Order: sequence, then structure tokens, then C-alpha cells
Amino acid sequence: MGDSKEAGAESPPTGAAARGGLSLLSQGESEEPSAQGSALFLGGNEVKSRAVVKYSSAPPRTAFARLEEKTDLKLPPANWLRESAKLGPAGTTILGNSKKSKPFSSFGMAYDFIDSVGNDVDVVSDSENIKKLLKIPYSKSHVSMAVHRIGRTLLLDELDIQELFMRSSQTGDWTWLKEFYQRLIDQKWQRKKKSKEHWYQKAILSKFLYYSINGDGAAQPVPSAAEQQESSSSDQTNDSDGASWPAPFEMPSSVSEDPSASSQGLKNDFVRNILWTFEDIHMLVGSNMPIFGGGRYPAVSLRLRDNNKPINVLTGIDYWLDNLICNVPELVMCFHVNGIVQKYEMIKTEEIPNLENSNFSTKVIKDIAQNILSFLKSNCTKEGHTYWLFKASGSDIVKLYDLTTLCEETEDKYQNPFTMPVAILLYKVACNMMMKKNQNKKHYGTIRTLLLNCVKLLDKSRHPQIIASANYMLSELFQLDEPKKEESSESPLNENSDESYSEEEEEMPDSDENGSYSTSSDPSDDNKAVAIIKSVGELSVPEKYKSIHQIRPSCTFPVCHDTEERCRLVLSYVLEGLKSVDSSIKKESDLPAADPNTPIPLKYEDESTRGGPEGLEKQMALFLDKMGSLQKGNYSSQSGMIPGSWQHKMKLQLILKSSKAYYVLSDAAMSLQKYGRALRYIKLALQSHDTYCCLCTNMLSEVLLFLSQYLTLCGDIQLMLAQNANNRAAHLEEFNYQTKEDQEILHSLHRESSCQGFAWATDLSTDLESQLSVSCKCYEAANEILQFSDLKSQNPEHYVQVLKRMGNVRNEIGVFYMNQAAALQSERVVSKSVSTAEQQLWKKSFSCFEKGIHNFESIDDATNAALLLCNTGRLMRICAQAHCGAGDEFKREFSPEEGLYYNKAVDYYLKALRSLGTRDIHPAVWDSVNWELSTTYFTMATLQQDYAPLSRKAQEQIEKEVSEAMMKSLKYCDVDSASARQPLCQYRAATIHHRLASMYHSCLRNQVGDEHLRKQHRVLADLHYSKAVKLFQLLKDAPCELLRVQLERVAFAEFQMTSQNSNVGKLKTLSGALDIMVRTKHAFQLIRKELVEEFDQPKSDESTPAADSSPSLNREEVIKLLSIFESRLSFLLLQSIKLLSSTKKKTSNTEEDVVLKTNKQIYSQLLRATANKNATLLERIDVLIHLLDQLARGGGVQ
Repeated sequence: MGDSKEAGAESPPTGAAARGGLSLLSQGESEEPSAQGSALFLGGNEVKSRAVVKYSSAPPRTAFARLEEKTDLKLPPANWLRESAKLGPAGTTILGNSKKSKPFSSFGMAYDFIDSVGNDVDVVSDSENIKKLLKIPYSKSHVSMAVHRIGRTLLLDELDIQELFMRSSQTGDWTWLKEFYQRLIDQKWQRKKKSKEHWYQKAILSKFLYYSINGDGAAQPVPSAAEQQESSSSDQTNDSDGASWPAPFEMPSSVSEDPSASSQGLKNDFVRNILWTFEDIHMLVGSNMPIFGGGRYPAVSLRLRDNNKPINVLTGIDYWLDNLICNVPELVMCFHVNGIVQKYEMIKTEEIPNLENSNFSTKVIKDIAQNILSFLKSNCTKEGHTYWLFKASGSDIVKLYDLTTLCEETEDKYQNPFTMPVAILLYKVACNMMMKKNQNKKHYGTIRTLLLNCVKLLDKSRHPQIIASANYMLSELFQLDEPKKEESSESPLNENSDESYSEEEEEMPDSDENGSYSTSSDPSDDNKAVAIIKSVGELSVPEKYKSIHQIRPSCTFPVCHDTEERCRLVLSYVLEGLKSVDSSIKKESDLPAADPNTPIPLKYEDESTRGGPEGLEKQMALFLDKMGSLQKGNYSSQSGMIPGSWQHKMKLQLILKSSKAYYVLSDAAMSLQKYGRALRYIKLALQSHDTYCCLCTNMLSEVLLFLSQYLTLCGDIQLMLAQNANNRAAHLEEFNYQTKEDQEILHSLHRESSCQGFAWATDLSTDLESQLSVSCKCYEAANEILQFSDLKSQNPEHYVQVLKRMGNVRNEIGVFYMNQAAALQSERVVSKSVSTAEQQLWKKSFSCFEKGIHNFESIDDATNAALLLCNTGRLMRICAQAHCGAGDEFKREFSPEEGLYYNKAVDYYLKALRSLGTRDIHPAVWDSVNWELSTTYFTMATLQQDYAPLSRKAQEQIEKEVSEAMMKSLKYCDVDSASARQPLCQYRAATIHHRLASMYHSCLRNQVGDEHLRKQHRVLADLHYSKAVKLFQLLKDAPCELLRVQLERVAFAEFQMTSQNSNVGKLKTLSGALDIMVRTKHAFQLIRKELVEEFDQPKSDESTPAADSSPSLNREEVIKLLSIFESRLSFLLLQSIKLLSSTKKKTSNTEEDVVLKTNKQIYSQLLRATANKNATLLERIDVLIHLLDQLARGGGVQ
């Protein structure tokens, strides 16, 4: 490890700049270069020690003045008792005439180094206290110290019993402790006066130090730098008091204005604050020891010794520890006899333990330190409690009492003067950690413990600000806006088991396996002391009091298994904070008395009196006016809070937190489909926000964004309630339920505002239209808020979501009005004209669709815009249908209004396709729009064909328009793509071809003249018939349609035959017609299959009627078509027989003979079958299938 020279401090550079006044040093810096730490090796035993000066108000070191021999120290130097920067407080305090004993010196240090408290440091104390503790086994003198625990740190302060009891006679502060002390420890207590010798020694030492800083003996005035140091020191103290409190939690007035604070010595009065690491113990120590330096001796401590009295162990330990703490490598000792200087002696720090008459083991000191710390750590377990470590003079027994528990047994539990400083320190440490909470979430549990203990210590009526602020910080620990992964996000908080002790461990003092902490046998002491060290000798035994667990606060963070539990915890803290704020507002007596246990009556208005949507418009206008005024910063509070006061700031923070918590609760309820509960929570969130708006003097854009989010969620809830009307009773019950906590929070809100600003958005209506309107208004309001400031560009995602939702709800409202219009239309049977109510509904529906399309187009949402355009097309079709229902069926014609609306529908569908661009954007929507467009063209063509407007247009013109519309319908009817809609498309296309073929067939029958046109119609009719057959054959559920088309084709062939003159031509046409007849076999097989399935199903089966509805409905049509088929087949066979017989007489043809014979047989069987009136449908079909087989085989078809 190196030789012992490393123990000495390095000499400082000669050109080092003088540091005048106050200097604050960071962790890595120090006043002395040696503060980087040093390891001291003493004899064979090694003790690790490292000291870093964190703060120093000392001037640059100067060499001490070596006094001449025979200098008389009894004579005072000229500068005696003048304030000296070189000596600091040491010159005056050494005489014992400092103002008062300071039982709070460690708190002053803790306040200044809040970063170290609760986390890195084990002990904070005056160096004198540390020395006193480490000398316990060697000393007979009494020890009396107050011990406080903050996190993992122990604060040690001298508890001067004599001084405190003198004070108690004046202030009454410590009477309970005085009584306890007299009753249990020293029944004949009286103040012990210090001897003349004591004062003599003090005076000699003081004069010696003053001589040492001014070697010539002249009285020199205190340098001006010292005055600056004093003034800057006090300034710094004041500044740091204010600055160390985080912004939202300023130094509470109840603390900063406390007159007793300064008298209690809560300032850090030490010349140096040193972070001293002794072995594995980290201590923040305050020291006033004067350090001299310069020249050959860079850093030395100066001591005065009576040459007639040898150095004892206590003095040796004292000197050694002082040098170790201040990292001073050497000690200069001046020996005197009766005040006359004799000689100087230089001793290295590591040699002090080996001095004659003062020999002690550094290892033992190390063991004592570790044992005492372990003893205190294991027993001072309750954070916020004041413990008293006491050893009576001459006694070997050390006892530890819990003064807080003893104090609570008295009438006023707040009589413990340590309560306030401890609470403030707990609070400040928590504040400090809160500033860094985002860097390390594992501290959440520690912060929570600190704050809970702080709140527990304070009297609510005396310290409302700290309690309100602590509760707000507690609520801030629970992150409401985290992703919903409770298990993963919270597990790190509970993994720090090495840093925690459980609540159960708090209740019982630990004892090691040797039973060292067992209480004494004296029953009077037994029940009061928390723990006892039976003999101070035990402290020298290595690891005798080794703590069985690390000292850490109970920092297990509560595991919130779900969002609701987390929010409820937040709201419980918010409520406590609100109660503290409200209790501190003076004007409470002016308010109307309200019982927080009584629910506040909600103002319900009748739908009729409120005026429905019109009333909603007015409320929205008022709301937007209010939002505009917020930008100007209007302020209105009913409770009389002063803007800028701590109550005002804190209440704003708490109310905002409650609104966030309710919003998260509402969102969670929404995801569970508990819409009534969700509406109740969002109502509370908006009521909180309304109160915030009333109190706020300058609305932040972040808060406006929250409001926009709340209104968006409210719109979602209202929409879901509208879509889930079936469960309305359950939703209403959830909505009206209220917890006591919610009532109390609402009570606090009502102190500031009526909370009615958002009543229009949060009413649970039973009317579907009203719910949809409210939902739309919520989104509109959310959108308006985003327009107020630059929120739209700052939060593009939220803006897009709002517009999407607005477009969606407008679509819902549009569909609602459209369905109402369709319902009115279906009820209108007698009336011939369209009613005004229908037209109004169309206008409303169209307006909603139009606005919705605009919303989606503004955010480039082509798919949704296409869907709304599609719905607008549907609305146009409903308008067209409304104009077709009037008039007599026989005289009915396709009206111009129908044509107009159908063409408008077509335009909207085409716009929808243009919006999408290509099918790849969204195939399902693309196919749907195509289908609707095809349907519109088909409907328009069908109506024109069935109800031809002959009074307005020529037949040819109508036929042309029908043909064009049918062909466009075919264009948008996709028969090739495999999809669920493919059979429908095939059926549609087949029907279109069938209708076109029928139209051309009809034209051909009715047309006279132009042969070219007739030929064209013939070709077209034949083409469309064949296409229709092909498509119908692909379908398994359209046999009747297939049969009808085939029969029409046969009729078409018969019509052609009438215009033929030659037998050969007629025979050819007949043969073609019979060929068509044979091909109908497929249709008959399908019909037979359905009939067999219907017959085979058990009669008792309940599902039979439903299953057979389709075949049984078509039975009449099947019979009708079957009769026509039989008659046409009979006719064709007869004509064939006649023609073949006539040609047979002229020529002989074997092939024709076979055909004739077959046709005769089939015709004969057919006549017999049709003559049998008792035959069932199935039997008739079986006969026909058999005959068609014969016809196909027998050559009847040429």
C-alpha cells in the first residue's frame, strides 16, 4: 500500500490564491489540497480515513507565531477576544461564552447539504459529538445526545441536560423530559457548577491562540475581509434557505417566519463541513478547529499542554480524531508550566496513538465506531422520532430512549422542540429527491416514507402549508400518464430489498444473536428504554453490535395492481392537501356552511326547457367566451383566496392533479366499457378543471391541452352511451354513484366555483339525438381549444385524433338523420308528396356528412372521407326513392327528380373513388364503393326500363339510356375477384345481361323497318342471353333464374322461326332450341337437389322452416316455370316431328329417321307425364331430367 509518508498532507502551492470570505466547495474540491483523501497507517494496524471539505468559511492558512520561551500566557494579548477570521468561533466559544448550547447544529448542516442526507451519509454531527461517542469506553463522563433518523442518515446533536432544564423553567419546553429524568435517572437533579480550574484552563488556551495569530503581541484590528466574510456568510445563509426549496414547494411561511428558528440554532455555524469517511462509515462533520499552515508546515493543529500533566488516552484520542477529521497531518504542542511557555513539540498524526501515557489502538476506535453506529442504526428505526442516547456520569450502562413516544404520553404531543426541525428536514430531503425523481425511480419509496413521516409529525392546524405541499408531492409520486404496464413499471421500485426494512421491523428493536440489545434487569428502566448497552466495554469487541440489516428507510413503494387503485391513492393525497389549504383560508366563516358528507344536489333541467340542441348551442357559445376570457387572465374565487398566495398556488396544483386522476380513471372505465362510471369520472375531471379555470390567472398551454383531451374523452363516452342504449339503466346507476372522497373533493371545489362550466358536456341524456349532439359538441370544443394558441401545431397527433372523432360522430349523426328519413318514407303510404319533416332530415343529414367529409379531408384521411361520400351517395338514393313512391303503379313513370338524385348519388360515389385513388389504399372500402356505384346504375336502369318515362322521351332514347346505365353498372361490378361479395356480383352481372337481352328481344318483336338495326338487336340479344346463362350456371342458388333465361332464349328462337320460310332453316332453329332445352338439365338438377334436401329433413326439427324458407318460397315459381317448360318442349318436339315427317316424304335420310323416331318417343312420354295430374313436383322433374337425357343421347338435337 505504500509507506507511511502518504499520511502527510501535500504542501500547498506557494502561489495559491487567497480565499477570503465564504467559499462553497463541491464534492471534488476542498480548501486543502490534501482533502482528496489520505490513508493513515498506524503501527501495524491500518485505519482507512478520507476527508473531503464540502464547505469552508476559513481564511487562507497562515503560519502560527511560535512564542518565545517564558512568555506568560496569564497576561492577555492586546487583541484578546476580538473577533478573528483566523480563529473563527474558536476564540470565543473556547471560553464557553457562546450564545447558547445548540441542540440543532446537525440540522443546520443537513439543510445546507440536503443532497447527502437520507442517502449517501450515515451520520451528520458536530465533530465534538463524534469524539465524545468514540471515547465512551475510555471516559467516565456523562453522554447525552439526541438522535434522529432521516432516510439512511442519523443526525446526532448534543442534548445538554443542564442547559435544557434551565430553559424549561423559563419556557416550559422540556418539562416532561425534566420530570422523566428526575423520576427515572437522577432524582436529586441540580445544576452542576464548573470549577475555577476549568475556567482558568479555558482562559489560558484562549490567550495562547490569540498570541499565536499575532506573534508581536500587538493588538491588530480584524481585517476587512473578515467583515465581508461575516456579511457574505449571513447573505449566503439567507439565500440558501430560499433557494433550497423547490419551485412548487417554496419555503413555507410557517417555517421561514418562525421566530424560534434562529434562536434554536438552525444555521450551519461551523467553519468547516467535512465529508469524512472512516473505514466504511460516511459522516458529514462540522468542525471549528483552527488550522495553521505555511512554510515547512502546510497544515498543523495547535495544542496547549500543562507540562506537569501527562497526556492521557482521552486527550490523545481527541487530538488524533480532530486531525483525522480535518485531514491535518501534524500536531504542534506547546508545553507550559503555570502559564509560562516552556517548549514546542511537533508530532505526526499517525504517531499520536503511540504517545507515552496515551497509548490506544486505532483498531479498537474503529470497532467502537462501527459498534455504536450499528447499535443506533438497529434501534433508531422510526423516522421522525427523537431518540435520546444517555450515559450517566461514572456509569457503564448506555441507554437509548424514544423521546417522541414519551412526549406523546404528555398532554401536548407537539411539545417536543425537535419535532419541527425534523419535519422540515424530512420535507426538504423529500423535495430534493423529488427534483431528481425522473432520474431514478427507485427513490420513490424513500420519498414517500419521508413525506408520510413528515405529515405524521406535524400538527395540521399549525402547519397547513407543509402538509398540503407534502400531500401534493405524495400524489406526484404516482405517475398517472404512464403506459398501462403496472407490473413492469413498478417492479424496480420493489427490487431494492437491500435498501429497505419493512414496516413490521419498525415496530420491534433488532437484537443480534448475542442478545446484546436486551434491556437491563431493573424493571423501572426496562419499560422505558428502547435498547441498552449493558457495559461500555462491549463496544470494543469487534462486530459485537453488527447490524443485521442495512439502515434504509422503508422504501417499498406500494404496488398498484391497476390504474384505479393508483388514481384513488393520488386522490386521497389530493383531498388531504385540499383540506389543509381550505382550513388555512381565513374567510371560511363567510361561506355558506356545507357538510362534506352530504352530496351536493345536481341541477337537472327538463329537456324541453333547455331547448335541446339549440340550448346546447348557447351553452357552447358561453363556454367559448369563457375560454377567450381565460387567455386574458380573469380571476374569480368565491373563498377569497389571494392570487399568488401559497394557498392559491397549492390549490391550483392540487386541483389540476385531481382533474388528471379523474381523467385517467375515466379512461380506464371507458376501456372496461363501464360508460356510466366513465362519464361520472370525466364529469369530476371537468368540474376540477372548471374550478382551476376560475382560480387561474395565467392559463398555461399544457393545461389547455389537458382540457382538450378531457373533452375528447367526454365525446367518446357520450358516443359510446348513444351506441349502447340497451344498458341505459346500469349506466345511469353507475353515473349517479359517488364515493365519500369524491364528495369531499367536490365540496372543496365548490368553495371556489359553481363547477357548472361543463354541465352541457356531462349530462347523461336518455335521448339518442341529444347524446350524439353532445358528443359532437365536445369534439368541437376540444378542437376550438386547440385553435386558441399554438396547440394545434405543437400536438399534431391529438389534433388529428380530435378531427377524426369529429368526422366520425358527424357521420353517426348523419346516418341517424338518414335512417329517420328512411323510416318516415316507409310510413308514408297514402301521401303522394314528400313531407317537410323528411326534407328537414335530409338537410341535417347532408350537412353532417358534408362537415364530416371536410374534417377527414383536412387531415388527409382519404379512406374515411370516401366512406362519408359513400354515405352521402346513399342519402341521395333515399331522396330519389322518396320521389318514386307517389302516384298510381299503372301510370307510374321514372321522374326527373329521381334521375337527378340518382345522378347526384353517382357523383358522390365517383368522388369517393377519386378520394381513394386506387384499390391498394383500402381494398374493402374500394370494393364497397364500387358495389354501391354499380347498384345505383343498376337501380336507375331497372326503374327506367320498368317505368319508362314515355311521356317525356322516345322509346329509342330510353333504351339507349338503359343500355348505357346497365353497361356502367357492369363496369363497376367485379365478377372475377374472389371475395365474399363475388356471388352477388355474378348474380348482378347475370341479371344485367338477362335484362339487356330481354330488352333487345322486346325491341326486335316490336320493331318494324330498319333491317340493319333488327340484325344488331338480334345479335345483342343472343350475346347477352348466352352471357347471362354462363353467369347463372356459376351460381348454385339461382336455378329458377337460369331456367327463365333459357326459356326466354327458346322463345327468342321460336320468334326467329316465325320469320323463316324454308324448312331447312326452321329445322336448324328448332334443333338449336331443343339444344337449349337439353342444357336446362343443370337447372332441374339443382331444383331437384333442393327438393330432396327439403323432403329428407325431419319434420320435427324446429329449424326446418327457417332452413327451407328459400326453396318453399320458390315452389310456386318452380311449378309455373315447369309448366311453361313442358308446354314449350311439347311444342318444339311436335314442330320437329312435323318438319321431319314432311322432309322424309321427299328424301330418305337414315339419320333424320333416328331423330324422328326418338322425338316421337319422347313426345309420347311427355304427353303421358303431363296428362298425369297426380304426379308430385319431384316426380315431374325426374321425368323431365330422364327425357332430356334421352333427347341428348337420341340425336334429337342436331
